Amino acid sequence: MKLPSLLALCALTLTACGGSPSSKTMNESTAPRAIIHTTAGDMTVEFWPEVAPRTVDNFLKLSREGFYDKTAFHRIIKGFMIQGGCPNTKPGGKGQPGTGGPGYQIKAEFNNRSHTKGVLSMARSSEPDSAGSQFFICHGNAAFLNNKYTAFGKVISGEDVLEKIANIPCVGQENSTPTQRIEVTSVEVVGEAKVTKAEKAK
Repeated sequence: MKLPSLLALCALTLTACGGSPSSKTMNESTAPRAIIHTTAGDMTVEFWPEVAPRTVDNFLKLSREGFYDKTAFHRIIKGFMIQGGCPNTKPGGKGQPGTGGPGYQIKAEFNNRSHTKGVLSMARSSEPDSAGSQFFICHGNAAFLNNKYTAFGKVISGEDVLEKIANIPCVGQENSTPTQRIEVTSVEVVGEAKVTKAEKAK
């Protein structure tokens, strides 16, 4: 999946998926964070469940399941964004990078959070409700994506890693195919509230 304007898009034919109940009680201060461990270093992101609860839940779910492990950042456009989350980029993966997903799609949650440097957002095709697992992190001001893509978090630590990845030389027609593989070794969810036995029994 690619972003419009600068990019050609690939639609996914997947089924919709709703948000989980946990999104109803999370807010920016209580939501867990995630550490995106990469071969270039770590980036810590905070989430915005107030404006994108289903999207946050989906990213956390995939992270806990290890879905992102050994995927790679397959599209890099310096000054714009770095894109990852495609299972086709795993070692031995089949299919063109940028066209894979988790086997379902989630409903868009466009909101008023601006796509500025460090913002985490969902990649999609030309169909608004076609996001699944692929995400991008803005490397510059991308205001033209506001209210067209679901922004759901922001990098709060590891901006130097974002810079390092964004500055990798690229080739290809769009000049966005990195010449060096930057792998997501894992996405670690941290700061989750512990559920008591009483809460589980409800």
